[in-house]
Amino acid sequence: MGGEGSMMAANQSLKNNRSLTAKRKEKGALSGSYANIELKEFPKATQEQLDTIKEQTITDNKKALIQTIVFFIIASLGLLIAVHYLF
Repeated sequence: MGGEGSMMAANQSLKNNRSLTAKRKEKGALSGSYANIELKEFPKATQEQLDTIKEQTITDNKKALIQTIVFFIIASLGLLIAVHYLF
């Protein structure tokens, strides 16, 4: 009867996975209390800062769009020239 090798590999894989979960439980990475943790206070952004970030993002997106369009045009022209010389 076939399939003994694949079943043995499946059992070995399950055994290895079981041993890995035991190691995770021993470390206790998720145990503990967060009762004594002090949260940091971050300054609020002003409207001017938000506006400058918005403008910078818009200009960066426009530059990226222009670069993408230029690359596409150059690549398509190169492809057209290559096809023209091949045929």
